[in-house]
Amino acid sequence: MIPRRVAYVVKYFPKFSETFIASELVELQRRDIQVCILAFREPTVALRHDFITDAGLDRATAYGVEKFDDVLEKFRPDLIHAHFATEATAEARRLAARFAVPFTFTSHGYDIYRDPPPDFRDRICASAGLITVSEANARYISHNFDVPLARIHVIAPGVDTSRFRPRHAGDDFAESFNSNGVGIPPLIVCVARYEPVKNLVLLLRACSILRDRGVDFRCVMIGEGGDREAIESTRTKLGLDKVVELAGAAEQNHVIGFLQRATISVLTSDREGMPVSLMEAGACEVPVVVTSVGGIPELIEHEVTGLLTPPGNAESFADSVQRLLSDRGLRRRMGTAARRRIEERFSLRRQMDRMLDMWSRCITI
Repeated sequence: MIPRRVAYVVKYFPKFSETFIASELVELQRRDIQVCILAFREPTVALRHDFITDAGLDRATAYGVEKFDDVLEKFRPDLIHAHFATEATAEARRLAARFAVPFTFTSHGYDIYRDPPPDFRDRICASAGLITVSEANARYISHNFDVPLARIHVIAPGVDTSRFRPRHAGDDFAESFNSNGVGIPPLIVCVARYEPVKNLVLLLRACSILRDRGVDFRCVMIGEGGDREAIESTRTKLGLDKVVELAGAAEQNHVIGFLQRATISVLTSDREGMPVSLMEAGACEVPVVVTSVGGIPELIEHEVTGLLTPPGNAESFADSVQRLLSDRGLRRRMGTAARRRIEERFSLRRQMDRMLDMWSRCITI
């Protein structure tokens, strides 16, 4: 039996960098499943993605733990789901016991490797099911927290391939871009939080190497975070102010616009679960150069949809970027393969089918 009423518990909503949560909720609504969002607090960044407002998710959100019981008393969920294993899952567990319904949760990255709850295994055992976003995560959880692999469901986030798609000749953006296309340098796009784990300083070093080799390009970093000052300082120190743009946080439509004119997309992380930004690039037929960490090799097929490089190696990263920038045929083949891979394995519709199948089994057990 598919759940008809699902409550989500999250720390912040809508957090600007966590579009995968909002996308799940929108897809549930498309399937006539009622959703209720319980958020500990409002996000600190005021900028919000248009699709969240358009779907009315703001109106479906209650803020503050003190309101959760009363809200669920009226909503009467069939199932409660939390994102991240920390505070949200602890609260989901409490509410599930209070209302005698199953709860599940999704673990992503920091809540597994850097800051797992001390009772992580106990939370998994108490839940109706743990979801994590990559096979790499599942193996780590099983080994380090003594959890049978059979209790771990690997369901990566999905991307809406109807929104994230290649540029078409009739698109407004494509028209303006094509009309000025002559002489525009290749565009490298990086969508990532400005945080140390993303190692954007490595990307700046790679850009410096490319510049010194005489490679023509422009790089745009889309995101925001606590590492901005260090990134700005390094950009200036390396003399990249005119080559690398720190675009800051951007609404999803603007991110799509950047990806649709990107020559390649890049990510230089030291650690990852399953980055949605790479799915979005692939859906837009943009090949990628990325560090081979976490679940990335499950998403990016080396030499087919992009190029994998060793983490922490700016020279190797620059070599791979230069190779793609200089080979249009390779970019086109990789871009086409990337779109096909996303449609077949990482579309939002497919991933939500898998999640609903899991939830149905949780309810009927």
